[in-house]
Amino acid sequence: MATKLAFTVNGAPRAIAAPPQTPLLYVLRNELNLTGPRFGCGVAQCGACAVLVDGHEVRSCVTPAGSVNGKHITTIEGLPALWAAGQPSAQTGTLHPVQQAWIDEQVPQCGYCQSGMMIAAVDLLSKNPNPTAAQVKDAFTNTPPSPHLCRCGTYAAIVDAVLLAARTMSTGKAG
Repeated sequence: MATKLAFTVNGAPRAIAAPPQTPLLYVLRNELNLTGPRFGCGVAQCGACAVLVDGHEVRSCVTPAGSVNGKHITTIEGLPALWAAGQPSAQTGTLHPVQQAWIDEQVPQCGYCQSGMMIAAVDLLSKNPNPTAAQVKDAFTNTPPSPHLCRCGTYAAIVDAVLLAARTMSTGKAG
């Protein structure tokens, strides 16, 4: 039975009617037309569906929509606004430093997993603004619920991009 659910998605209040057990991923993609989070494995084991809920990474493929009622959800589409909200000098439309670092380091090959990887990077940098390469690797491989998987094997570029984003966020300058 459908229930009215209300939450904030990428800074905008949203309300939908859906069964509370519907996976958040389906609500985001099918009801709200946000295609950044992707269906990968369907069992929270790959990270392609990762989003931020109240600032913390969750796997939206196994998160019931009812569990995020009243919460703030950020998808990759909302990262620029998230960055701008915390940076009074940031211009509207400016990419989040993590997104820009992904471009600068030319991380994606196929790109399927990359939105989840960037969400994980934003979560990591919110907790540890100056991680070492070892800490980045640990966050992407050992932090629950499971590792973030990239079939193309862009892991070295991902680590470089996270470190670049950390430098950019701390100094305000790329490089």
